[in-house]
Amino acid sequence: MAYYHPRYGTHKKKNGKKKKIIFTILLILFLAIAGSAYVLYSIVLKPNVWTPNNEAVAITIPTGSDFEDAKRILYAKGLVVNRKYFEWWAEKKKYPQLVKPGKYLIKSGMSNNQLINMLRSGEQVPVQLIFNNVRDIYQMAQKVSQQIEADSASIVGLLTDSTYLTLIGMNAETASVLFIPNTYEMFWNTSAEGFVKRMHEEYIKFWSGNRTEKARLMNLTIPQVVTLASIVEKETNKDDEKPQIAGVYINRLKAGWRLQADPTVIYALNDYSIKRVLNKHKEVKSPYNTYLVAGLPPGPICIPSITSVDAVLNYSHHNYLFFCAKDDFSGYHVFASTNRQHAKNAKKYQAALNKMSVYK
Repeated sequence: MAYYHPRYGTHKKKNGKKKKIIFTILLILFLAIAGSAYVLYSIVLKPNVWTPNNEAVAITIPTGSDFEDAKRILYAKGLVVNRKYFEWWAEKKKYPQLVKPGKYLIKSGMSNNQLINMLRSGEQVPVQLIFNNVRDIYQMAQKVSQQIEADSASIVGLLTDSTYLTLIGMNAETASVLFIPNTYEMFWNTSAEGFVKRMHEEYIKFWSGNRTEKARLMNLTIPQVVTLASIVEKETNKDDEKPQIAGVYINRLKAGWRLQADPTVIYALNDYSIKRVLNKHKEVKSPYNTYLVAGLPPGPICIPSITSVDAVLNYSHHNYLFFCAKDDFSGYHVFASTNRQHAKNAKKYQAALNKMSVYK
């Protein structure tokens, strides 16, 4: 027969109640910790960035921007889903004191932690800066300013500052020689000074070695080579005949002839609508008019491509002194060693222009 002791029965009831209380407290603590962990996860690690079609979006934060500016840029594109969580974590990570300018690539699904770490560390995406087929420093500066933060006025200001140009061995006429059309990787927030400094470094790199030696053997300075290359650039867009055209001009220089290059007249007149250079055009008074002035112009008439520069340095050795556009309008030229043959070629081309009703 079971024996029940009142004292022990009471003790067991108390122990059971105590265990329930402890269990309840532990459960509450667990839930509290779990809840806090989830909230922390939501703030820190949970994806909080959305981009259209899940494609990366580039943003630019200008120099001098503060946290309010950075938020405005992000929010304007609707990239941050929960702004409250983003701002709270940004404060904890001290991003408001560490805003850095630049171009950043924002990817869909980034967490607040990933986004803020990228922005506050200045982990920019480089810009592939490209400029080619530009006439002068003004057009070049405009193209560059569309790709980096430096504005065109600041770039032009440096390139027209005689004191600054003297420091880098240039002058107002030869400032464009500094620029080699190509693709350059740099950061978006590059300043005007930083851009020109980089171009000066690229210029030195480009002309180091055999290019400078070839120019020396031709008895030409680097600005003179680039000036001649700019004329070749404007004479043809056919890379395969550029060395031949360069050879014609080299032959004229050696013979003491005037270059008589139509592109220099167009440059002197500053009228790029001219399709046909007439005798009246050739009378313009300008140091760039090679129909009136002997030798090379004071500086380039455009910023020539690398192909044109190398065409001059590796010009074709021949006896041609004349060339004329082909009458088939293919863009190629016919060459001649005598004025008589050139006159025949020119007559054919002029007849073709007349047939097309091109009179100016």
